[in-house]
Amino acid sequence: MKAVVLHEVGGPDKLLIEEIPTPAPKAGEVRVALKASALNRRDVWITRGAYPRIKFPATSGSDGAGIVDAVGEGVDAALIGREVVIYPARDWGDDPRCGGAQFRVLGMPDQGTFAEFICAPASDVVDKPAHLSWMQAAAFPLAGLTAWRAVVTHGEVARGQKVLVTGIGGGVASFALLWAKYLGAEVYVTSGSDEKLDQAKTLGALGGVNYRQDGWGKSLRELCGGFDLVIDSAGGAVVNTALNALNNGGRFVFFGATLGNPPEGLEMAKLFFRQIRIQGSTMGTPAEFAAMVEFINKHRIEPVVDQIFKLEDAVEAYRRMEAGEQMGKLVLLNA
Repeated sequence: MKAVVLHEVGGPDKLLIEEIPTPAPKAGEVRVALKASALNRRDVWITRGAYPRIKFPATSGSDGAGIVDAVGEGVDAALIGREVVIYPARDWGDDPRCGGAQFRVLGMPDQGTFAEFICAPASDVVDKPAHLSWMQAAAFPLAGLTAWRAVVTHGEVARGQKVLVTGIGGGVASFALLWAKYLGAEVYVTSGSDEKLDQAKTLGALGGVNYRQDGWGKSLRELCGGFDLVIDSAGGAVVNTALNALNNGGRFVFFGATLGNPPEGLEMAKLFFRQIRIQGSTMGTPAEFAAMVEFINKHRIEPVVDQIFKLEDAVEAYRRMEAGEQMGKLVLLNA
């Protein structure tokens, strides 16, 4: 089968389109003929060597949707022909609070979705939402699940609350906006691009601030007076600015730290006097994944897709991701 393969670090230019053995489903597994897959920032980090325990050769990709075409021993053959979306991780474990020692994201060291076929436990596939195209269905697994856990499980978002999503444009941030909006919250965003701020408003954001402008932190509070929840992936100097924009009892939930640690530290007294909660979050459980898919079906939500590329043009998609040009998800389509 055809796959996108990485044999060494050095960026997206090191990726190759190769023929690798087509996997056969083991006991308890199904094989999925993939129709589409989608990129996440993790995939770019792997090509740069900025991810722990990289093993070569690596076929990345955590997002995938397709049709079950074979089953392993012990799996109902009636699943063959079913249109499915794949849970984007393996072996969460028994503790819903955090993934266990064997938890890993799909795609390195396990074979990922940037290929024509993939095998997965039968329990890790769910029916594709009927209202979504293959491209849309492939767009939501990892980013949608990460945003779901951040907004719903940890963020405890509620109708009428004010939510700030920083760095709108990436896949997780776009889903965070959608989940909060459909749960009845008032959503605001930040971006370094006025164009992305305008695009966010078409998705339901009530306003936004360009963080490249002087005094953007003050402008945040002027938007709505303060926030009950901030969803962030940047870290760095953004942290204290966002914390200062929280209302009493607010929550700051982060799923990344692309800018590193806050350079000035945290204002601890202010945080405990105002009862502020800081919560790290990543990925999510199979149960959360199922709940998210049910939510997508209930509200007929459509993921934000930025651009669609052929599997053979994966390097071009990686470059767009690396440049941070996208608004929503970058999708790879199998012929």
